[in-house]
Amino acid sequence: MNTQTTETEIQALIETYRQAVMEKNVEKVMALYDDNIVSFDAIQALQFKGKVAYQAHWQACMEMCPGPHKFDFHQVEITSADTIAFAHWLTYCGGTNDKGEEQACWMRTTACYQRVAGQWKIVHEHWSAPFDPMAGTVMFDLQP
Repeated sequence: MNTQTTETEIQALIETYRQAVMEKNVEKVMALYDDNIVSFDAIQALQFKGKVAYQAHWQACMEMCPGPHKFDFHQVEITSADTIAFAHWLTYCGGTNDKGEEQACWMRTTACYQRVAGQWKIVHEHWSAPFDPMAGTVMFDLQP
């Protein structure tokens, strides 16, 4: 398989992922992950291992914002080979709370993909926000 085809497939998977989150469709999101996903998410835990643990996290995330979700990807970069690929991008992530207020910020995202039984799966994901170590605070107000 050529690199261009692989990158096109990964781009399609990334867009499916984005749309599933916007739809708050946890089952559709989870279908994109390998059973042994390891995620370093930005909230709640140091790491999540396996689909069961990560699905519970995704469900909690969806419930934090009862209104519409924001999940916009910018500066997506993909590097790929035949059976493995990596991508990183900036994500404007958040949603609307029960008072109708938008709660969103820019995050950094890295994802690793592996072709498993002929199908691309997310095998590792890393979400983060920069922080000020002197103040001990996350820098949610940064813009790309």
